[in-house]
Amino acid sequence: MRFVGVDVGGTKISAAVLDDGELSEPKVVPTRTESSDALVDQIAGVIEELCDPETRAAGVGIPSAVDFSTGTAKSGVNVPLQGVPLRNLLTRRVGLPVFVDNDANVAALAEAHEGGRLATRNLVMFTVGTGVGGGLVLEGRLFRGATGAGAEMGHIVVGLDLRDGAPPASERFPQPGSLEALASGTALDELAAERAQANPGGALGRVAASGEEVTGVHVVGLAREGDEEACDLLRIVGERLGVGIASAINLFDPDEVVVGGGVATAGDLLVDPARRVAQGYVLTGVGERTRIRLARHGVRAGVYGAALLAVQEAVR
Repeated sequence: MRFVGVDVGGTKISAAVLDDGELSEPKVVPTRTESSDALVDQIAGVIEELCDPETRAAGVGIPSAVDFSTGTAKSGVNVPLQGVPLRNLLTRRVGLPVFVDNDANVAALAEAHEGGRLATRNLVMFTVGTGVGGGLVLEGRLFRGATGAGAEMGHIVVGLDLRDGAPPASERFPQPGSLEALASGTALDELAAERAQANPGGALGRVAASGEEVTGVHVVGLAREGDEEACDLLRIVGERLGVGIASAINLFDPDEVVVGGGVATAGDLLVDPARRVAQGYVLTGVGERTRIRLARHGVRAGVYGAALLAVQEAVR
């Protein structure tokens, strides 16, 4: 049986075929973002191009909270799909069942699989990129919550001062003290800019002096070269992430916690401090079998997970 997976991003769409557990080389095209109709037509065309008579279903991952029953995006920050009943439109258009879910959810589903089979029944995923996303696989299936918007791991509050009660919530997200506000790529950018200004003689300071904007990409690159200042910034972000990971372990006692996303290209420079801090904040007796690791599927996780979504939903 063949299944099509489509990973829709703000700049590109990746699509591939899953055939007896083997994923084809993804086809990648620039995302059409000029209108909802144009993007829906593009996604449908990509699916149709990869279909043949043996194709059973297709799965689509999008960067939005999703009402899973209709496949409708609840927001549309990077793609013009807010309020669009994508599942119903695509199913009618391509003549096959099409299932739509959040991109971090399907990435988590991919990480729970290896070699075309379910390898981890209970998994929590943190995707650390511009923001912090997440996905939950519980008892081998994606957990979405009551409305399909669950597993927003980036909005766990990990650093709020509550001595005098709760401060007023911000009108905008991420909220101060949330994991996304403290441990995302954006947070790393802010730390890098602050450190460059505070230490103009350091490597980050020299980048800033050259007229280039200092970002987390510089931090990761310099840390890989052994720069102590950059390594320290990754330690800070990693430790903040570790507090969030500890909360997830205390809640779900999973087999694995997986860290993916662009910032995770820092590898153990990010994950080692996260692992160390998480272990200190986990309740005794919880998480005794939990493994904290880097994501293994990289940039293919989205398209692989979308295809696996189609497999799970089509054969229920």
